[in-house]
Amino acid sequence: QVQLVESGGGLVQPGGSLRLSCAASGFTFSDYTMNWYRQAPGKERELVASISSIPGITRYTGSVKGRFTISRDNAENTVYLQMNSLKPEDTAVYYCNIMKLTRNYWGQGTQVTVSS
Repeated sequence: QVQLVESGGGLVQPGGSLRLSCAASGFTFSDYTMNWYRQAPGKERELVASISSIPGITRYTGSVKGRFTISRDNAENTVYLQMNSLKPEDTAVYYCNIMKLTRNYWGQGTQVTVSS
């Protein structure tokens, strides 16, 4: 079955960087668009970034453009989110996601806290 396992979250000061990873299994990774979502306390879950299957077209929500970079390693079945110049408003639980046959699959999430 589909499994998505996120890692790499933590506490970081404003202006710092983190790299999130999502290890995927149970499906043909290279065939699917991979997404990163986040959910802050009291807010709806929002799409942060996505990367398509080959040729790996990327998209970002406006608030992270120029600061975050999504990438994928199809040989390792892993998608990454490099987050630079982090701001307190980036604090959230970050989730890896795919949609397969109209069903959404989610990882357990990884907490990112940006605070001094």
